[in-house]
Amino acid sequence: MKNLDIKIVVVFIISYLFLSWVTTTIDDFFMPGSQPLDSGVFTASTTCDNCHGDYDVNSEPAYTWRGSMMSHSMRDPLYLASLTIANQDAAEAGDLCIRCHSPSGWLEGRSEPTDGSMLNSIDMEEGVTCHFCHRMIDPLSTDQDDLDYMATLSHVPTQHGNGMFVVDTQDIRRGPYDNIQVNHAYKYDSFYQESEMCGTCHDVSNPVFSKAPDGTYQPNTLGQATLDFDKYEMFPVERTYSEWLMSAYNSPTGIPSTAFGGNKANVASCQDCHMPDVTGKGANKNYAPIRSDLGQHDMTGGNTFIPELLKVQYDTNEIDHDALDAGISRAEYMLQNAATMNLNVVTIENGFEASVEIINETGHKLPSGYPEGRRMWINLEAYDSNDNVIWESGAYDSVTATLNKKDTDNNDTKIYECKLGMSQGVADAANANESNTDTYTAGESFHFALNNMVVKDNRIPPRGFTNANFESIQAAPVGYSYPDGAFSDITNYTLPPETFKVEAKLYYQTASKEYIEFLRDKNYTNSLGNDLYNLWFNHGKSEPEEMVEAEFYTDVLSLNHEIDLNSYIKVYPNPASDNVSINFNLNESKNLTLDIYSLTGSKIETVFKYIMLTGNQTLKWKPINYASGTYIMKFDFEDKSVSRYIIIN
Repeated sequence: MKNLDIKIVVVFIISYLFLSWVTTTIDDFFMPGSQPLDSGVFTASTTCDNCHGDYDVNSEPAYTWRGSMMSHSMRDPLYLASLTIANQDAAEAGDLCIRCHSPSGWLEGRSEPTDGSMLNSIDMEEGVTCHFCHRMIDPLSTDQDDLDYMATLSHVPTQHGNGMFVVDTQDIRRGPYDNIQVNHAYKYDSFYQESEMCGTCHDVSNPVFSKAPDGTYQPNTLGQATLDFDKYEMFPVERTYSEWLMSAYNSPTGIPSTAFGGNKANVASCQDCHMPDVTGKGANKNYAPIRSDLGQHDMTGGNTFIPELLKVQYDTNEIDHDALDAGISRAEYMLQNAATMNLNVVTIENGFEASVEIINETGHKLPSGYPEGRRMWINLEAYDSNDNVIWESGAYDSVTATLNKKDTDNNDTKIYECKLGMSQGVADAANANESNTDTYTAGESFHFALNNMVVKDNRIPPRGFTNANFESIQAAPVGYSYPDGAFSDITNYTLPPETFKVEAKLYYQTASKEYIEFLRDKNYTNSLGNDLYNLWFNHGKSEPEEMVEAEFYTDVLSLNHEIDLNSYIKVYPNPASDNVSINFNLNESKNLTLDIYSLTGSKIETVFKYIMLTGNQTLKWKPINYASGTYIMKFDFEDKSVSRYIIIN
């Protein structure tokens, strides 16, 4: 391990000696389910490699898992920095975090101290392990063997979420196939194909706060567990699973998708998108069948930043850099297909009006998950005919990692995000601690262990959204509104009359500069925040990922009738269904570019770039994958451009 990681062991010990501002106890964070030492011991994932690794990087479970953030959930430097702040703000808060970031270590009794200093090397290196996941039991199972085990627990979960996992004490591996041959004890369990399994750790609530009759979230009596373990009565930190639960994806048939799902035509569950079906073998044994429904163990999200940092922190003999690079590529693909964009421009008095529609193509809010520092925004640029930027919204300076939150006319940049905050009462309680060296302020805050209110949430809902359903899962929009049925958002921009070209891009960022600086500046315990900042500063500063883009040329809004098109250019047949002939009769040679646009002005493709000679010539174009409708053919010559409508049947 490199020098930075040697520091981590030292600073963990120091951090536990530091006082927290709110004197919570481990009991405040108690959750039902299997408790430490209730589930026996766990095998390292390297043991699973003997059968499930080193034979096919495209389908084997081991390689794709090692390139995922599930594998690195405990040594993620951003997580470790935020864990320090959580323990610093509220004593023992880290126990809730470690439950899902190192569940095997938690179940084997190494989560206290809650800074992770007692976790062993396997806990740190393997995060969410194979053995943990494949011994999980659905807490709502009706299987008699499962019921017998759950009868031994002090508290059995009644929901999926908040790390309330149930893990069999017997070493019986479970999975989604009922027709396999294995060399260890195995049990088929449909739970492994259900989103509820993912919901175990992808619905997170803070049990220190409970919902009051007025709808606010107030602190419980400190030193004891919440009276009601209902996650919907606690303060919501993230609701990814519940967002899916209330979406149209949660249906027997799901939603058609060509981008997600792998071999599936429709996607319905979390696994369908984040563990897509591929063709391959689940083990390296000769008797292992080739399946077309093999779930790829990549668990990919949108994080491309932390894997890059992990490659800096760990040598190739400690971490598989190739697997991380493959994981980054999968995350980029996920982001590039998570949204689609429609860009339209119309002429108005004294300029143009551009509208950008962002369509959510996921089964949850966009973006979703842990809210702190995570954001998505629209960058729109207007260019003049000399290709100079004359107007911009959502400008990002990659040198300073600063997002300009105002456009050229001082209007707000459209940023999709969830902002949490703390009430005045919580701030006062934290400030009352005599050992406190910081001052807490009510309002927007990155202190997630102390936050008890949602300040803003304008993230785009998924298909099937209704306000009532999302209100019921504590995920209603805040400071913004979406009508029932919405799964997109439209933003309008007024552009100057000199606008010749409009470019719109949608960006996603894992961690904002403000969040990274917070983790550095508010850490009074150890160097983890400063270590993270240095990694961030020297390695890309969480460079935003471009998700989708579109462009529009304003000159297509009015067809040029100065030229007699019938004598200059002939397009036939029109309407057309297959091959299109384009005949030119030119009196001089010209460079030609032919672009196809939708009626809204969005460019679809460049058909060809060609040097047209003097005289009569005919070019052929075959419109492939065009929906029936009317399109604009834009012919760009050296000295002018002309446009022509064509109808595709």
